[in-house]
Amino acid sequence: MAEDTLGDRVRRARVALEMGVRALATDLGVSPSYVSDIENDRRVPSEEVLRALSARLELDFDELMALAGRFGDDAERYMRRTPAAGLLFRRLQEKGYSDAKVREIISGLDDSSPD
Repeated sequence: MAEDTLGDRVRRARVALEMGVRALATDLGVSPSYVSDIENDRRVPSEEVLRALSARLELDFDELMALAGRFGDDAERYMRRTPAAGLLFRRLQEKGYSDAKVREIISGLDDSSPD
């Protein structure tokens, strides 16, 4: 669902797996209150926790990262080394590209190889 928050996505996946908050917290090595905070959009988990959530709840890691508003450590390093990448991001924002248009661009990137 396009308007889901990170918390919505996590909660729906957990419930679909018939898993309680405590069980998920134990699997992730965090407290139940931390999981509750994620599901209620009061906390943004680290990249490591997002990766664990992705694996445990069978969710797409890239989608979770996007919903969390995180780029990831590797992407941040890449943007520092490649200033044009930051410029590209700013241009997409300035032009007001929709989510669908950005996904179309990403699909084109996925189908090609770097020079």
